[in-house]
Amino acid sequence: MQFEIVVGGPKYAHYAEAICEMIAAAAKIRGTGIAKRDPNYLAKKIDQGAAVLALSKADVIGFCYIESWEDKKYVVNSGLIVHPDYRNTGLAKQIKAKAFELSKTLYPNAKLFGITTSMAVMKINADLGYKPVTFSELTKDEAFWKGCESCSNFDILQRTQRKMCLCTGMVCDLSTHKNNKKTSWESFSSFLKERKLRMNALFPFLNLKQKEKHEA
Repeated sequence: MQFEIVVGGPKYAHYAEAICEMIAAAAKIRGTGIAKRDPNYLAKKIDQGAAVLALSKADVIGFCYIESWEDKKYVVNSGLIVHPDYRNTGLAKQIKAKAFELSKTLYPNAKLFGITTSMAVMKINADLGYKPVTFSELTKDEAFWKGCESCSNFDILQRTQRKMCLCTGMVCDLSTHKNNKKTSWESFSSFLKERKLRMNALFPFLNLKQKEKHEA
């Protein structure tokens, strides 16, 4: 499959509506862990060059954008999406790598972080040098967490006083990234297992087994 990956700009802003439709469709299928996005907001990000798009001919087939928090102390690559016809092609990994390099260029001293329920995204992040962390190591900016309100799991985040959710938090310090090594997937899996046990013990009302069935 042929496609190109580009950094956003004014000429790509018109793709925002199609990107939102892809995100909404993916959220409906998975049933968990994807917050809604506003087309006008994504158009602004694309226009500012704070986004990465994958294009095939005249169609957008993948996307990711960059946001900063706490006066550029924290940065997140958000809204990663790939059209169903292009999944399992390595496209998501290429988009993330492009967004990662763009983040380093725009915010070289920031901590790049993310929260996700996608195991595929976790593996890509681990390869880039992200480390799994607790939510206490993520931004405290209320504007970021407000974005979780449209997620189907928001009630879990509220009931745990924002200490944990079904999403896994990951961080990469861009200022020291050259010294970072690929995160061992074995150690990452161990972290996930320990976190799941802790959540089941502390918050049995979450019914984690049922909630996570969408990730299978």
